[in-house]
Amino acid sequence: MARDTTDFRPIEGVDELVEHLAEGNKPRDKWRIGTEHEKFPFYVDGNAPVPYGGERGIRAILEGMQDKLGWDPIIDDGRIIGLVEPTGQGAISLEPGGQFELSGAPLETIHQTCREGNAHLAQVREIAEPMGIRFLGLGGSPKWSLAETPKMPKSRYEIMTRYMPKVGSKGLDMMYRTCTIQVNLDFESEADMRRKMQVSLKLQPLSTALFANSPFTEGRPNGLQSWRGDIWRDTDNQRSGLLQFCFSSEFGFADYVEWALDVPMYFVIRDGHYHDMTHVTFRQFMAGAARNEIPDGLPTMGDWANHLSTLFPDVRLKRFLEMRGADGGPWRRICALPAFWVGLLYDEAALDAAEALTSNWTYEEVLAMRNAVPEQGISAPFRNTTLREIARDVLVISRTGLKNRCKRNRDGYDETSFLNTLEEVVARGTTSAEEMLSAYHTRWGGSIEPVFMEYAY
Repeated sequence: MARDTTDFRPIEGVDELVEHLAEGNKPRDKWRIGTEHEKFPFYVDGNAPVPYGGERGIRAILEGMQDKLGWDPIIDDGRIIGLVEPTGQGAISLEPGGQFELSGAPLETIHQTCREGNAHLAQVREIAEPMGIRFLGLGGSPKWSLAETPKMPKSRYEIMTRYMPKVGSKGLDMMYRTCTIQVNLDFESEADMRRKMQVSLKLQPLSTALFANSPFTEGRPNGLQSWRGDIWRDTDNQRSGLLQFCFSSEFGFADYVEWALDVPMYFVIRDGHYHDMTHVTFRQFMAGAARNEIPDGLPTMGDWANHLSTLFPDVRLKRFLEMRGADGGPWRRICALPAFWVGLLYDEAALDAAEALTSNWTYEEVLAMRNAVPEQGISAPFRNTTLREIARDVLVISRTGLKNRCKRNRDGYDETSFLNTLEEVVARGTTSAEEMLSAYHTRWGGSIEPVFMEYAY
């Protein structure tokens, strides 16, 4: 999750909120790729979860990373809960259950993204391995119950933990027991944002299917390929899911703002203290609903930026677009996820082709696909075919887009090789989750313990 921000400029009206999003418009030569990936820390001895405190806890890893990197600590109520690169080019943060997240720097190529990911994994391994800690690349926690899962001391998470059971049955699982790989991408105009939002919303279920990697819960198969995808079906549907209004040919920044204004808030920060605001929407906050509740009870632009970071649709709009559909996975997936979306969205010919492919897909059809994917993966039906066949066409478009970008590494290779792991899924006809399940029923002998060896970073 993003680092919570403070910006004390008062909000005068809704137009400023729209302008905040429009300020994300960037010329093509300034488009960047920001990749985020989460992983579960565990003790090698017993495959047990890692708490925050102690000499071999998550705080100690953060302190070790701080010493190694020289990054600035992020402090919440006196405790270190993350690190940020001094110029803002990347951050390390904690998810509620201790999931360790790298929010990568805005980079120009997937080659740079892959180097960044490899460097981060090597650094964190150097600090954690002497403590007997490794990290697991899965989309869902395979072994520990919610009660066994540690809780990180972050103020925003305390508020969310109280609130989630009121608005869905799976919000705590989302917070404490899932991991994702995510990519953040730019747009040059409102029209460009609209095209990218619509194409990526329609194809997000395909991303969930291709990256399906969470078939175990509490030590046994859960009947799903993407447990994480299923969790998002009932987390907090006021702020999550597939946004129907984005399918409109007239969709723009103002429409997203109008939606966001009527979603309940989580918190505001005043003098370093988090105030629970789950009882009001941002629109009510702007109308003075908290005037007597909190110091300086009028909304600021920092409050708005933080509110936008607490919305969880399949594609999130801030001053960039966030692709949110993929399970966490092995290190090759960390490069494959941004490659998939950059190929589709950052080349004009590829975006045209992706738009043409999906132009007549309806909200109802995409929702049905989204509901089928957690259980069926790439075998999920769509019209008279399956997602596996759709994936063939989409990966051809993405590969073409990456080839057209012609971003080469020092050895002269372009970015297309990063799609190989996804093309293997389609060629095999089985997802990573299905491969794991096959291993569980055969060579793993009905035990999930080998997953901690085979899927560890």
